[in-house]
Amino acid sequence: MPIEIDAARLLSEIESLALISEAAPPVVTRVVFTPADMRARAWFAERCAEAGLSVRRDAIGNTFARWQGDLDAPVVGTGSHIDAIPNAGKFDGVVGVLGGLEAIRALQRSGFRPRCSIELLLLTSEEPTRFGIGCLGSRLLAGTISPDAARKLTDKEGESVETVRRNAGFTGALEDVKLPRGYYKAFVELHIEQGPILEREKIPLGIVTKIAAPASARITLEGSGGHAGGVVMPDRRDALCAAAELILAIERAAKTTGSPNTVATVGICDVFPGAVNSIPSRVRITLDLRDTNLTTRDAAMNAIDAAAKEISARRGVSIATEMLNSDAPADSAPEIIDALSAACKTHGERFMLMISRAYHDSLFLSRVAPMAMLFIPCRNGYSHRPDEYASIEDISRGALILAEALATLSS
Repeated sequence: MPIEIDAARLLSEIESLALISEAAPPVVTRVVFTPADMRARAWFAERCAEAGLSVRRDAIGNTFARWQGDLDAPVVGTGSHIDAIPNAGKFDGVVGVLGGLEAIRALQRSGFRPRCSIELLLLTSEEPTRFGIGCLGSRLLAGTISPDAARKLTDKEGESVETVRRNAGFTGALEDVKLPRGYYKAFVELHIEQGPILEREKIPLGIVTKIAAPASARITLEGSGGHAGGVVMPDRRDALCAAAELILAIERAAKTTGSPNTVATVGICDVFPGAVNSIPSRVRITLDLRDTNLTTRDAAMNAIDAAAKEISARRGVSIATEMLNSDAPADSAPEIIDALSAACKTHGERFMLMISRAYHDSLFLSRVAPMAMLFIPCRNGYSHRPDEYASIEDISRGALILAEALATLSS
């Protein structure tokens, strides 16, 4: 029988999951290990059980739903995440999880039987909302963060990962989370593009050849406070004015590497004491710096460091940078690119090869498995906002190509 996607069921499940949220529709807020996240995980496990998949969870909450093949064969993986930042939409990550589930069900309905087990993976805390670092579950799976370092991460209330995960019922040892090399024969992640290229080019599918890597930092600027009327301008050591200069220097550094793939963002700026008539004495900002090439990303970081030193000396403001992570880019595996390309050709679908400037769990799974990603368009490139949108036609198309590729890779 041919592989066919049940679009109506897939859309219904996407809509149902979107209602499991800490905010009213159309907003989706599902921060990791909150009650909404735990209800969503339970709902997902029920859908997997209905499909006849065996479900297990590791100590950080990564959930593995397996369609069993030969016991002595390696595993082919697919999946993504369902945690959502505050004020988000219903498709980021979810398309890869529920689209992956429907791809497996479509293969089951077609009569296909996998030699290699196919495993749907729900990854924990792809978003950095709660603990300040993204892809916590996949980092632990890949061993790119140590269990000790993960245990020490805290949320804004000072609750540690260790406390929060145990309260959520995940009580195993974090040391047991890391996957052995060779566990996955291949890993494929279906995802919305989170950018405008596919829609702009009117191409329905993108096969990702490379994922940009993030470097992130907290930067603290310490100056001297005082009364807004009592300190004359030549005597000021205004931390916010210094931060403003540094933010512009960050933008300039990203624009002048010579690479269109260098991007830098300051997304948080906390000002102390935060009073209208008080000179800011301390400012904390965040830096998110990304590129598909480490050379150009490091060049931008060096330029930012040099600018910070110059601003600090000239303004009499101390500037301290705490690097949170500095990850390497990832190349997709040629054999998975080939499988996705062949699947597109089998079904007569146009596609383009592209890079991902956003990073995903696949970036870290690439450290322990051959990896590639499949993108579908999202309207206007919008993501991480309530009006994030992907059509069911595009989602179903992505699930169909994923199913075809999984069949090839698991044969």
